[in-house]
Amino acid sequence: MATVLTGARLATLAGDGGYQPVPAGAIVVDDGRIQYCGPAAALPAQFRGEHSLSLDGRLVTPGLIDCHTHLVYAGSRAREFERRQLGASYEDIARAGGGIASTVAATRAASEAELTAASLARLDRMLAQGITTVEIKSGYGLDRDTELKMLRCARALTQARAVGIRTTFLGAHAIPAGMDGDAYLDDICLPALHAAAAAGLVDAVDGYCERIAFNTVQIGRLFDAARALGLPVKLHAEQLSNLGASALAARFGALSVDHLEYLDEAGVAAVATAGTAAVLLPGAFYALRETQQPPIELLRKAGVPLAIATDCNPGTSPMTSILLAMNMAATLFGLTPEECLRGVTQNAARALGLSDRGVLAPGMRADLAVWDVDDPAELSYRIGDAPLHARFVEGVAC
Repeated sequence: MATVLTGARLATLAGDGGYQPVPAGAIVVDDGRIQYCGPAAALPAQFRGEHSLSLDGRLVTPGLIDCHTHLVYAGSRAREFERRQLGASYEDIARAGGGIASTVAATRAASEAELTAASLARLDRMLAQGITTVEIKSGYGLDRDTELKMLRCARALTQARAVGIRTTFLGAHAIPAGMDGDAYLDDICLPALHAAAAAGLVDAVDGYCERIAFNTVQIGRLFDAARALGLPVKLHAEQLSNLGASALAARFGALSVDHLEYLDEAGVAAVATAGTAAVLLPGAFYALRETQQPPIELLRKAGVPLAIATDCNPGTSPMTSILLAMNMAATLFGLTPEECLRGVTQNAARALGLSDRGVLAPGMRADLAVWDVDDPAELSYRIGDAPLHARFVEGVAC
């Protein structure tokens, strides 16, 4: 049975510019999809007798999408934060056995039930911010069994909460101590990827291309394996240096390249030509006290879709607030409030290869966020606030 949501102020984002507002709008949802979205006065006659629910003049946007997270992990790295405050760099900590390696040890030691429970608590904080879809990466196992355990935990979260989950295999996140990168790929990472794909646990493949991780040749081998499995790719690129990682990702038609502080003009051109989205992660930029900003104006001029995500992880962005990520993108990177909202809806969907969500339009998945705000700009403007009134996931209030 269809439900008609009335008394709604809509920010549909369904056009190329502006919020595409409908000040006195209605949305019809049925069978998980939007059947009508537009002025209440123009509601088709066929829906006028259906069950209705008034939103009392509240703002409705597409449900928010967090397109880059490391949500599933165990342990804490608060002491490493303390070390950074005392002067150690992220690379110093990583080379001394901290960083990703410390989270790997904790995640390996956690049971599947413990890992799922810890991740669910973080997910609940995200949902309170209007999230209806979240991407979750593996990468804190660096062995076959733990990588698969992480992906199973990510899939299990959809059984506990109403939310869309996209899983990403990030076995090429770091090179275990004492191992060569190529040997790790051959003996652990690529076999784990094949096992994850065979088990139906992976929607995309990611890697970390950086001086302290994998080089472009090694990432190319990973992406060749992903292509052979029919899986799309994305990449942590140009965060700490420029290795030409984004251009490599573009050659493979990557869904997204993420971080991008050291992306150059040639990399921007390659990404634009490939239609790849740029995912900005201001939480990590803030936490690491970086000074080199992503080339926002170059990306804008090239027409590259700009997405925003929390990068929720225990070491460099211990954040579950997508609204705070929006505010950071505005204040640190100079994005407009409209760009911020598109960055966590339409463009975030594009960064995940999802064409059925991210805007309010007939035929789209009925994922909605209902807000107690007067203006869409408030979602980027407010700091430390969570003005969510309700979420709808596939048309069901939750």
